[in-house]
Amino acid sequence: MSELITAELVDLDLSAATKDAAARSLAERMVAAHRVTDLDGFLADVAAREAQMPTGLDGGIGIPHCRSEHVSAPTLAFGRSARGIDFGAADGPADLIFLIAAPAGADDDHLTILSGLARRLMDPEFTAALRAGDDPGTVAALIRGEEPAPEPEAATPIRTAEEAAPAEDAAPFRIVAVTSCPTGIAHTYMAAESLTAAGRAEGVEVTVETQGSAGFSKLDPAVIAAADAVIWAHDVEVREKGRFRGKPLVDVGVKAGINRPAELIAEARRKAERGEIAAVPQGEGGDGAEGGADGGSGADRAHFGVRLRTYLMSGVSYMVPFVAAGGLLIALSFAIGGYEVADAKSVADHFVWGQADSWAALLNQIGSAAFGFLVPVLAGYIAYGMADRPALVPGFVGGAIALTVEAGFLGGLVAGLLAGAVVMAIQRVPVHPTLRGIMPVLVIPLIASAVVGFLMFIVVGKPIAALQSALTDWLNGLSGSNAVILGVVLGLMMCFDMGGPLNKVAYAFAVGGLTDPTDGSLKVMAAVMAAGMVPPLALALATAVRKKLFTKTERENGRAAWVLGASFITEGAIPFAAADPLRVIPSVMAGGAVTGALSMAFGCTLRAPHGGVFVVPLIGEPFLYLLAIGAGTLVATALVVLLKGARRTAAVPAGEVTAAGARVGVTA
Repeated sequence: MSELITAELVDLDLSAATKDAAARSLAERMVAAHRVTDLDGFLADVAAREAQMPTGLDGGIGIPHCRSEHVSAPTLAFGRSARGIDFGAADGPADLIFLIAAPAGADDDHLTILSGLARRLMDPEFTAALRAGDDPGTVAALIRGEEPAPEPEAATPIRTAEEAAPAEDAAPFRIVAVTSCPTGIAHTYMAAESLTAAGRAEGVEVTVETQGSAGFSKLDPAVIAAADAVIWAHDVEVREKGRFRGKPLVDVGVKAGINRPAELIAEARRKAERGEIAAVPQGEGGDGAEGGADGGSGADRAHFGVRLRTYLMSGVSYMVPFVAAGGLLIALSFAIGGYEVADAKSVADHFVWGQADSWAALLNQIGSAAFGFLVPVLAGYIAYGMADRPALVPGFVGGAIALTVEAGFLGGLVAGLLAGAVVMAIQRVPVHPTLRGIMPVLVIPLIASAVVGFLMFIVVGKPIAALQSALTDWLNGLSGSNAVILGVVLGLMMCFDMGGPLNKVAYAFAVGGLTDPTDGSLKVMAAVMAAGMVPPLALALATAVRKKLFTKTERENGRAAWVLGASFITEGAIPFAAADPLRVIPSVMAGGAVTGALSMAFGCTLRAPHGGVFVVPLIGEPFLYLLAIGAGTLVATALVVLLKGARRTAAVPAGEVTAAGARVGVTA
């Protein structure tokens, strides 16, 4: 590891007080060593990685790291802090900070070396030696592995996929594990080391497949077949999940694999003893065949709908923050300056500090700028969900072209799917090893963007634009029973899975109409938000009027559900639905259908994509809108109370005396 860290990259008296300052201090050493070409650009990449998941680990370790185009050579800098720096670990500040910089196209050898360091950080004797070192050169040599450091007792190396084979003298219990993290540099391998060490201590045979940046070698199917249980410690999708079906499964984040390995092993054993089997879809990954971005077996293709839903939800989930921020800014601008503010001149040319209309125009134009990203973000992250980072550029380009050709929201969906499919096809083409480093950052984005651009401009853009126009005309023409039926359908979708795929599809349909608002699309948005407020409000009311039907925890959740429902956070009803789905879900669906139908029948409109009761002043026919929500809430509440009360009555045999001394179930 001599080329990765030198004495100049070691700071034994790191004085920084915050993680950002620590990263900057260590990064400045990398710049001085000519390993980083753009300090601010590199730090932005470090901060983006930190935003995905804090990099602090139990034991006083912080490992900020990223892959960045501003890194010229794989580099490691080390700092030791006397005061400690908060990197988000559960046990407090970190005093050992490793800043790991990998080029965007780092080769496998360097990534393997960095993964080896990550594993060594799990050895308390190694970290103790780092804390005791008093010379930068000695510490650098220790990190490089040139200075003798205590090895873990009876160090059995991690059983990787390529080394593992089913043993004749099987251990009492066998576990196969998969570890992965967003960048695949550090946490992936630390979790693998932690699980393996805990397995040794427990007398359990743990075989780990690390799905890191250097790729992954699949576990031998015979090893998986012989395993008694499976552990997934991951923050990105596990590849080829179908290999593990039929096994007890513990599914957690990668940090749990680092910090709680013994607990995970114990949980895996308990699940195996109870005979719990993982609900892994049959078609998700094949036995020996690659799925998702890696190809797709026949079984995968049979379950294409499952994967398609996952891709679309990836795009919608990244789009929602733009919707919320942009939509609420626009709604606030209308509240201050009226709807005519949308036609105001650019505030860059005309802005008067003391005029409310100027401030309203400013908010409107900021919100409109945010809304302008909706379709590109949707397309970009659908493609990302299909084929990872190389698909982002063609996805965003395709989404932008969808706006140019006026294909709108539907165009964004198609552009994202096209971009993902094109990148997946390119990834299957074998290339020479010397080209692998530039494929994800140059070749794939270049070719895929050109192909997707051609398809969107020349082939599919205009037909989709015509379909989008027809859909808009249809929404504008909705009236009477047709509008009511659509309101019923949207209400049912919003309340069926409360934040799940159907809920998100209905919400995305409504938001798509706001990119080019018409009277019909504004009615759809109003119906969707009204119905989405019903489940938590209904459960909150039910826990208030019939407390005895709910547990103490549910009653506490009910108090919080008032605020969640009023804020249009449908997920506030999930704890109730999870505890009693057969009674709660049909009840709230009925209430949502009533609310959606009434909202459409009343002709209520909404320009804000979020906000609940807090944007009622921006709603067309606000009193009728609240009436629709109230009616649906009462219907759902009545059904929940009725069904739960019937269950409680049936649970006590007729004529039996309860603890309260009253006879239950006796009719006159």
